[in-house]
Amino acid sequence: MQTQVLIIGGGVTGTGIARDLALRGVDCVLAEALDINAGASGGNHGLLHSGGRYACTDPEAAAECRSEGEILKRLAPHCIEKTGGIFAAVEGDDEQYAADFGSYCEKAGLPARQLDPKEAREMEPVLSDRVFAAWEVEDASVDPFRLALDNMAHAVSLGARFLRRTRVVGFEKEGGRVTAAKLVETRTGRELTIEADVIVNAAGAWAGEIAAKVGGELNMLFSKGTLLITHSRMANRVINRLRKPGDGDILVPGGTVSILGTTSVRLENLDDIRPSIEEVDRNINQMAALIPSLETTRYVRAYAGVRPLVMSRGATSDRTVSRGFTLDGHEEDGLENFITITSGKLTTYRLMAERTSDLVCERLGVSAPCLTRTEALPEASECRWTEPGVAPKIWLKGHERDDQLLCECEMVPTSAVDQIIDSFAPGKDAPRMEAVARRSRVGKGSCQGATCGLRLAGHMYDRGVFNGPEDLDSLRDFVAERWRGKRSILWGPQQNQAELQEAIHCGLFDLELNSAAVKGEEDDNAR
Repeated sequence: MQTQVLIIGGGVTGTGIARDLALRGVDCVLAEALDINAGASGGNHGLLHSGGRYACTDPEAAAECRSEGEILKRLAPHCIEKTGGIFAAVEGDDEQYAADFGSYCEKAGLPARQLDPKEAREMEPVLSDRVFAAWEVEDASVDPFRLALDNMAHAVSLGARFLRRTRVVGFEKEGGRVTAAKLVETRTGRELTIEADVIVNAAGAWAGEIAAKVGGELNMLFSKGTLLITHSRMANRVINRLRKPGDGDILVPGGTVSILGTTSVRLENLDDIRPSIEEVDRNINQMAALIPSLETTRYVRAYAGVRPLVMSRGATSDRTVSRGFTLDGHEEDGLENFITITSGKLTTYRLMAERTSDLVCERLGVSAPCLTRTEALPEASECRWTEPGVAPKIWLKGHERDDQLLCECEMVPTSAVDQIIDSFAPGKDAPRMEAVARRSRVGKGSCQGATCGLRLAGHMYDRGVFNGPEDLDSLRDFVAERWRGKRSILWGPQQNQAELQEAIHCGLFDLELNSAAVKGEEDDNAR
């Protein structure tokens, strides 16, 4: 395979680069080892930053967040809910920091309005009556999956190619020039070679590993963040603790739920990205001082993502490392056509893609300007199912008699799943259950796949996507992924739900009787 640009990594930055380059008429291929947003882009709290969180510690990153947030609200409104946000301090928080917050925002160019504590509680009744200071900011929530999927869909419509579940295993070099990349399709084992004029490394936390394969060097560290999903939406706005960044300091509304986070734990092993009980407790205990009802609410899932940070001199902890992005042309490594883009924020992905594409075009000798700053992101119909509430609205408005609900919690009908399946290349790239779930709301409700997992698997057999008993591994993988997010929150109703799921999947269908699954569980127990 030949192309002008090979992009490695299918997170929001990689898909944003693919769209930017495609709009400039540059031929590109995006290769992703797993699937869209399998890394940090799918493991965050979905906050479109106003910049307020970094106004004190990183004003440059704060200003970037504000500027890019304005652009995204204008050009990708279907991916964003303009919730607004509140920073609030409770008794025991730093009074000086709370008093100075307005000046921090002013210096960074961020709009912020001081609120009377009573007004803040009227706006968000979940706030504690111990609030003594509050500010209103322009935070919003964003659907990171819809954002990345729409970027990739637009890029493909313009001629880009997307290789899902295709892992880079090595490179060919001649002097300081990378001539080709060696890849393997993880499901089939088929090997392929891609010759590209420029290689873009947008592999997130794995960027250091990719760079090392060509002799490049990145001084990276990994900060894991654990988050929780509440059973229902607890507030209309984003709620932040009015203090310096710390654990359990934000609650973000995401459609019909809220997302509580997040921790910052140094991680050495990228194969062990999972939420821990200790981090779950820390998040709840810290934010419950501001929102007391978090101590008694039901949580349906916990999950973890890894922030890929590039360490610089003077950083004393993971939270003091800049949240700005790093664009490295690897000139010091003697590489002529290899570029790494990493770190940064979901909010600034478009700017990261623009700067990267500018450097790519400079090396290709292409003079076409960036268009993503002015051209709206088109809505791809097959990508709309990630938005909470869309499926039930469409289904209730009118549906065929045989259009059954496969997922009752999120009301995802057969027709939505069929549209997602049909969006994959016939035969060549047949989706697994997790791929369908990533592109919809299947399995994301309170039962976490207990019943919809079986219905989805049955429908995929009916469609001919699944054919033999070996395809039950897809159901096992789907259930295992849901379990990974539940095991650290097993108390109250969610423990009862887990018991029901075990009874259905193991007691009735014996899904645990598989050598690979049993081996994985033994490894989990050993850890």
